Amino acid sequence: MKNRPRAFRLNLKQAKAVWGDIPKSALQGLRELTRKLALSVAAGDLQLLQGRWYVTHSGLLRVAQRRRCLGISTAVDEALSRPADRRWVVKATVYKDSDSKGFEGYGDADPANVSSVVLGAEMRIAETRAVNRALRKAYGIGLCSIEELGSSSLRPETGGGNAHRFAPSNGNGSNGQPKLRDRLCVLIRKYDLDAARVKRYAADFCGTEVLRNAGWDLVESFIVTLEGQAANNREALICKLNSYPLDQEVHS
Repeated sequence: MKNRPRAFRLNLKQAKAVWGDIPKSALQGLRELTRKLALSVAAGDLQLLQGRWYVTHSGLLRVAQRRRCLGISTAVDEALSRPADRRWVVKATVYKDSDSKGFEGYGDADPANVSSVVLGAEMRIAETRAVNRALRKAYGIGLCSIEELGSSSLRPETGGGNAHRFAPSNGNGSNGQPKLRDRLCVLIRKYDLDAARVKRYAADFCGTEVLRNAGWDLVESFIVTLEGQAANNREALICKLNSYPLDQEVHS
């Protein structure tokens, strides 16, 4: 973002469209995040929760890409992990350039510290958290990532907290929870959205080529974000969706 004042105005406009009135304490934070890290609300780089900003996994990956990160490696810490209990600890190392010795970060996940919607994907969530922490160390980002919170009660705000909550569809996921695909389909039907463009937007939000490659925690975060955008300013959401061309097939 070369034009930072304009970038901040765009971020503020999008933030208000998604979350409504922004607390004064969060406005300065948004300005600094725009100026220092070029994070974008529209791209899904940030989430607002209880008046505080949290960076997303996709936002951290975009920071690394812009700063030409050399690479990221991950490995399961077998000494600390307990597969039988679905407890995983993953170590991630970020290499900023060819001379970098590496910035390390650890992430842990088990059934007690992940959302019930993503039960069964603990190892992937542990890897996401490890990568997030390593990236935040490498690029000096003190802002906590939303994926590190690890609680189903901590959800991104949706402009007043009265947004529609999905009812389970016929196909249920683990522990009686609705599948993410079903929740997304309900949302698309409720707000009459273009399904193909929503999938393009979702893949972009999650930082993946195709939606099926995204982790469950990122897809859930996208669904909550999309719901807030649709409920608060459907016209702005439609304009954003229309910016995605349909010349390529997107697989869910």
